[in-house]
Amino acid sequence: MKTACFTGHRNLSGNFDFLRADMYDKLERAIINGGIVNYCTGGAIGFDTIAAETVLKLREVYPQITLNLVLPCRPEDQTRNWSAEQKQTFFRIMDKADSVVYTADRYFDGCMRKLNARLVELADFCFCYWDSSKIRSGTAQTVRYALQKPIQVWNFYNSKLEKQ
Repeated sequence: MKTACFTGHRNLSGNFDFLRADMYDKLERAIINGGIVNYCTGGAIGFDTIAAETVLKLREVYPQITLNLVLPCRPEDQTRNWSAEQKQTFFRIMDKADSVVYTADRYFDGCMRKLNARLVELADFCFCYWDSSKIRSGTAQTVRYALQKPIQVWNFYNSKLEKQ
């Protein structure tokens, strides 16, 4: 069974209906044609949330797929500065996830790098939402890890730009 990870920017703006539809289509093809049935995300706001919600929606049709949260630290640390709505969404996703693991017991400088490396270590494929002009982001770091492994990377940011 193959595994895909997700990485992407936290701060997204605009209408993401196209992104959600495109992601649903690409992940469905990955399930049917690529045999990717395990999906791992770091649980951040933004792209990770959209990815987790899409996997959960697909799981209604393809019950063999799994959503695995690979979190950088305990939820109380990860969500400390989030809005009530963001926390509610996070805990709803967490309740529906097939597994939840932590790369550290608490937040520390470097725990996000550890998370990014772990996501790629688990993956056979990487789906991302990366603006390549942001070369110093955690998303850029994760994509570099994926390309060094090497595993294939699909960037939804590029497809979103092409369709607008």
